[in-house]
Amino acid sequence: MPRQPDKTLPDATLSELGGIRYLHLDSIWVQGAMKIARPQQVVLEYVQRMLAVLLWLPQPPAGHPPAKAWADGQAVQLGLGAGALTRFTSVQLAMPTTVVELNPQVIAANTAWFHLPAACTVVRGDAADWLAQADAGSVRLLMVDLYDEEAAAPVLDSVDFYRDCHRVLCADGGVMAVNLFGRNASFADSLSRLAAACGPDQVWSLRPTREGNTVVVAGRGVVVPGRDELQARAEAIESRFGKLGLPAHKWLRMVRPYGPGSA
Repeated sequence: MPRQPDKTLPDATLSELGGIRYLHLDSIWVQGAMKIARPQQVVLEYVQRMLAVLLWLPQPPAGHPPAKAWADGQAVQLGLGAGALTRFTSVQLAMPTTVVELNPQVIAANTAWFHLPAACTVVRGDAADWLAQADAGSVRLLMVDLYDEEAAAPVLDSVDFYRDCHRVLCADGGVMAVNLFGRNASFADSLSRLAAACGPDQVWSLRPTREGNTVVVAGRGVVVPGRDELQARAEAIESRFGKLGLPAHKWLRMVRPYGPGSA
């Protein structure tokens, strides 16, 4: 069952070290981070890898406005954290962005301390409830990063949940990135659930980070281009966003399709 908004939720707390501001949920676990002097820089490696999802989006024709170079349509983030993904999709990609967050203290902390973009839409509520009422095929780019204060496993990780994620993706190549992390998580089981929901040919994973985060990309109607096109996409991403922490060429060496032994 989804967690209800009136349930007692952990306090959002802050720490700062070396010019980085961190968000916690009343525990030692980091829920997000921001470089204070450069809020648009993507600090955490797993968040950088979630943005590898841009490799799955086609490039626009020549002369297309730069702000729309990677995605037309709506971006949705399930789980706000410290807002790095929200800042990126709203500011850098200029996409209409909706973020769904259960904990009001996390929303308040982002407003006060993490440069939450004024242009984005913030929904306080449960991610599963939001997905249930969202229009099918309405989301081009979906980011799923749902953890509680224990960070033991994803809060929502069922086949039904991933089917709802798949349902809201645009049918002509909508994509989502999922952060899989936790002391009690089974990455193989999560991958198999995603494959059951999206189709085994629509699921890819990146190598785990040093901290143990495994980012999985899943799509709806994605057609993977040839190597030359992927290299061109990586070049375009790194040229525009490399200074913000997106090493797109490195991502190409990390990606593997779903299959036996991919977990």
